Amino acid sequence: MTGSTEQAVKAARSLLSARAVRERAHEMLAAALAGEVAEWSVDLAKLEAAADLTAAVVRDAYPDLKVPFHARWRHFVVAGRDLWAEREKPWSDSRAQARAAFDLAITSVLLDAGAGATWRYADEATGAVLGRSEGLGIASFRMFESGAMSADPTDPLRADGLAKIDAAVLARAFQVTDANPLVGLEGRAALLRTLGAAVGRPGALFDVMAAGAVDGKLKAPIILEVILEALGPIWPSRLSLGGVPLGDCWRHPAIRRDDPTDGLVPIHKLSQWLSYSLIEPLETAGIEVVDIDGLTGLAEYRNGGLFVDTGVLALSDPAQAARPQPVEGPLVVGWRSLTVALLDRIAPLVRDRLDVRAEDFPLARVLEGGTWAAGRRIARQLRPADGGPPLTVISDGTVF
Repeated sequence: MTGSTEQAVKAARSLLSARAVRERAHEMLAAALAGEVAEWSVDLAKLEAAADLTAAVVRDAYPDLKVPFHARWRHFVVAGRDLWAEREKPWSDSRAQARAAFDLAITSVLLDAGAGATWRYADEATGAVLGRSEGLGIASFRMFESGAMSADPTDPLRADGLAKIDAAVLARAFQVTDANPLVGLEGRAALLRTLGAAVGRPGALFDVMAAGAVDGKLKAPIILEVILEALGPIWPSRLSLGGVPLGDCWRHPAIRRDDPTDGLVPIHKLSQWLSYSLIEPLETAGIEVVDIDGLTGLAEYRNGGLFVDTGVLALSDPAQAARPQPVEGPLVVGWRSLTVALLDRIAPLVRDRLDVRAEDFPLARVLEGGTWAAGRRIARQLRPADGGPPLTVISDGTVF
């Protein structure tokens, strides 16, 4: 390996962490406040109103302020029924249970990129008809429990048969028809296949993380680092540096470096949400997860929409809101990165309004309670026809 290649590999690995996401997001915010982000302006004074809305939404949904973490497991509770708890079987040990939970969470999160405004999933068992993340969650859960992801017909609750997943299999499981289209169907199916090729059984990552625990404790950022290393090769058409896949990492001219990472903006949204979603299975297996705020907020359209819809973020050219935006374009990259930084800014304001401490109410609770729900509420108020995001992003089904 040449010196320049070694430098590039080291630079690439420096982007594969929550610390890098947070650091560059706050650089993006500083640049925007200085007028150096051409696509966006920021009005921090309007964060107060956004925090008021978020705190009100938390109190409405959780009067006792006992807010769970923002995790995929919330979407497996429908009509008062915890579907995962109903399907749990007698496990040989807690680690076998954790591996199955990892299989479910990882595949479900990777299938969770935006569904589009019209797609719906009708769940026969509960009678629920759901769209967006909730619908994708139940559809992926039902697909998993059916054994469609398993290589062993006698053991359905595992995901070691992902090589057989194609668009037709996914379309049947997700009730996709011409009248009920799902955005990015081919991309989602391909992502599952490449996941299987990269890691075999996703549940095996539990053992990798468990091995990283010290005295029974595992730092949350390590969860993300394991995910980014293991899943790096699965993302389609993404940037790489020194041969290292960078995942959810994009370019923006506001971020400047005098090294090979010049202009690069790591975000790692799905991987971070997945990291949050793996905390509960790890803790069920007896591993205490610490430093949860070492992860960042999630750069997705509900959190980002909250800041646009409350006026914290404003497009320099409002006409851009009506134009489909490429996910790799500076407008979307800037929006997503600014969202991460603004979530750090709004979290203490929300805690002040709720009179809770950071150690008792980490960012994972602020998100769930929270900014994500507040983003949805204001979207429905401003765009009652579909409650969609304030921007239209062209996605292949593997980002948002």
